[in-house]
Amino acid sequence: MAELGLFIGALVAVYLVPGPDMLLVLQTSSSQGRKTALLTAMGLCIARAMHVTLAAVGLATLLKTVPWAFEAMRIIGAAYLIWLGIKIVRTSSLVPKLSPSPSATLASTHRTAVLRGILTNVINPKALLFCSVLLPQFVHADAGNVAGQFLLLGIVLVALGFLFDVCYALTGAALGYWMEHNPTIQVIQRWTFAALLIGFGLRLAVDGPARNQGG
Repeated sequence: MAELGLFIGALVAVYLVPGPDMLLVLQTSSSQGRKTALLTAMGLCIARAMHVTLAAVGLATLLKTVPWAFEAMRIIGAAYLIWLGIKIVRTSSLVPKLSPSPSATLASTHRTAVLRGILTNVINPKALLFCSVLLPQFVHADAGNVAGQFLLLGIVLVALGFLFDVCYALTGAALGYWMEHNPTIQVIQRWTFAALLIGFGLRLAVDGPARNQGG
């Protein structure tokens, strides 16, 4: 596929731009450790695979014929991001807790980490539109085997996203351990993550109406 390099380049640019997925992995890694962050990354990976699958069955057409579907996704996604930000503000510290946890609680935390990753990406309309609008542009019917093209691009998208998330998870964990002995940095980190998440949510909430007025 001649345009595979261009597709990978577009993905790298998207994954390098700070967004809800990156912030979630960094925050989870710094507050709950690398393992939980990697499980969150797994949730993000599953969500991206879901987006690719939806794109393959014609989600782009659905969004064009049912305008309110995007609006519903936008509102739900904005509310969820704002809720995450408020939850971080109310947290006393984002530094990893070193005290041991019961196995049942730990298992529940792990399940929650995966689910949080899935929800954060699934209800993010921009992630959904990236897969349903940009990805199909690299699939060409005249090249034959459309299903195979979707499969290849989907694997590249999911795998590259997971590699970036792993890097962010490792960075976040190191940041968390360093901040353990820097209370001032802890406060700055907590409010920075919270402000960014709430900011993403508010921007997502007003992007639709602003775009409609501008059009």
